[in-house]
Amino acid sequence: MKNILHVSASPRGKAAESYRLSLEIIAALRQRSPAIEVIDRPIGNDSLPHIDEDYAISQASAGDVSDAGSMARSEELVRELESADCVVISTPMHNLSLPSALKAWIDHVVRARRTFSIGPAGKVGLLEDRPVFIAIASGGRFSGEQARQPDFLTPYLKTILAMIGLRDVTFFTVQGTGAGGEALERTRQATARELAAHFAEARDVLAQ
Repeated sequence: MKNILHVSASPRGKAAESYRLSLEIIAALRQRSPAIEVIDRPIGNDSLPHIDEDYAISQASAGDVSDAGSMARSEELVRELESADCVVISTPMHNLSLPSALKAWIDHVVRARRTFSIGPAGKVGLLEDRPVFIAIASGGRFSGEQARQPDFLTPYLKTILAMIGLRDVTFFTVQGTGAGGEALERTRQATARELAAHFAEARDVLAQ
């Protein structure tokens, strides 16, 4: 493993709980590959515009109608994704699902004829699979015995990434951040143990 693409989607930037968790994931990866390079792609700061008209028209057409605007940005982001040996995505759960900044990134990289094809079998991913680690923070709990809200975030991310060929997806979460204090610290510690156990079992994969 030579490089990691780190996509961070929280508007809170480096102060975000999801960002903190993503750094723990990257640190675990670096323990196996110390010389690994990290390409940072912060998108929670309004730096990534939504797709434009030509892009939308292209997706509904037999071919691209433009290589400028959103198409140029899309190509940049797709090549960045293609060149990564591993992807780490940090994101909050917003309103039971993903923040609009992450949806904008997805709209750029999930592109007909470029990262997926459409044929008799439906949509088929064109990207080579690679490990994807997703760090999620949420104010409430959406999994486990204490779950009190539905989860539209993890199923969506798993499905949309698989559509472009990325099926090796692992989620780590810090839930119930709204509780704060000791409750949050216990949750952090539990997630840290889960993360350590996962990477202890995956040494052979991470050493590639």
